[in-house]
Amino acid sequence: MPDVETKKTCFVVMGFGEKTDYKTSRVLDLNKTYRYIIKKAVEDAGLQCIRADEIPHAGTIDVPMYELLLDADLVIADLSTSNLNAAYELGVRHALKPYTTIIIAESQFDAPFDVNHISIRKYRHDGKSLDIEVVEEFRASLAQAIRDVMANGRVDSPVYTFLPLAAPSRRAVAAAAVAATLATTAVATPAPSLAGLMEGVRNCKASGDYSSAKALLQAARLIAPNDSFVVQQLALVTYKAKQPDEAAALAEAKTILETLNPLHSNNAETLGLWGAVHKRLYQLSKDRAMLDASIYAYEKGYRLLADHYNGINWAFLLNMRAAASTDRAEAIADFVLARRTRADVLAICQARLAELKDAPETREDRYWLLATAAEAALGLGDASQSATLLGQAVQFADQAFMVPSTTDQLGQLRAYLVDSPLRWVRSD
Repeated sequence: MPDVETKKTCFVVMGFGEKTDYKTSRVLDLNKTYRYIIKKAVEDAGLQCIRADEIPHAGTIDVPMYELLLDADLVIADLSTSNLNAAYELGVRHALKPYTTIIIAESQFDAPFDVNHISIRKYRHDGKSLDIEVVEEFRASLAQAIRDVMANGRVDSPVYTFLPLAAPSRRAVAAAAVAATLATTAVATPAPSLAGLMEGVRNCKASGDYSSAKALLQAARLIAPNDSFVVQQLALVTYKAKQPDEAAALAEAKTILETLNPLHSNNAETLGLWGAVHKRLYQLSKDRAMLDASIYAYEKGYRLLADHYNGINWAFLLNMRAAASTDRAEAIADFVLARRTRADVLAICQARLAELKDAPETREDRYWLLATAAEAALGLGDASQSATLLGQAVQFADQAFMVPSTTDQLGQLRAYLVDSPLRWVRSD
């Protein structure tokens, strides 16, 4: 009987989750790039696709990662956001393998000198969403490139282009080692993959089970201890779980975020979470320092990215501070700045909504853009427009916490607007 041919393997080198491109201050959802472009293109070309976070293993990822950099029939490296880990792993691949390596990056990627003379296939990334037409066009192009690279066997590593080296090989030795390991650990519980853990986190968050999400993220952090996305998500579900009580959970979330050095961070997601934690700490303690810390974080995040999330929360907290202020001039200044910020945020939301395609993967983006626009409209005094936008948002609320979170903040905002510091001006 002839041997069954094993499907060839493609190892994808890239970041995962939402990552900030510090050169452009944009947040890119790299998971969407992987799911909708790379993985489908690889499978269309007839290869098995795997990313580091999908590898079942115990402990850190180092050993299986290096094995795949050497043994994979194809490696695709996405250098978007100038990811240092991806660049390093690409260098290792080029040192180990003369051929079958493809480099891609989103269109605003600025290639450093050592790779700017190597072919890099570019695609357009719109931040936390992707244009459907762009996805389909680049996916087809990438699938064809994979077929071509696998067929022609041309040297694409600059190391082997310029140096007369013989490539190392350990596939047979590795296969024997794996077989021996499996034979001695057949009854052991399979180690989780990072991707499996993060999928579990998404499901738990969607159902409001933050305690279980926290446990999964603690396991994920053992695998990827220095990944900012894992740390951010762990802080998020920690304070939402409110265990053993809300104050203790917020203090723990604050400690988790401190590992990302938020006061000096240029990551808008980290700043937004730092703001959210301190906002809740202020609501519990009425400690003005907590409120000022929250305002600082949201303002910095908004200034960096001009994003609707940080902007609308900054505006909300300006109203909160105005309501608590005994200084008439300071209260009026905060109130007016909040209005101006909301006008800008409303325009940002409207422009972004006009760009989004009507597709399942845009539903979460649509909810938050519409909910944010509803809050901005309310803060600008247009209750009718706010109600219309909120009604549209509800259609896209796929997670249990979404609508209650929005309506709670809208209720608080109404109270701040009624108790406006402008009453002092009118009474004068």
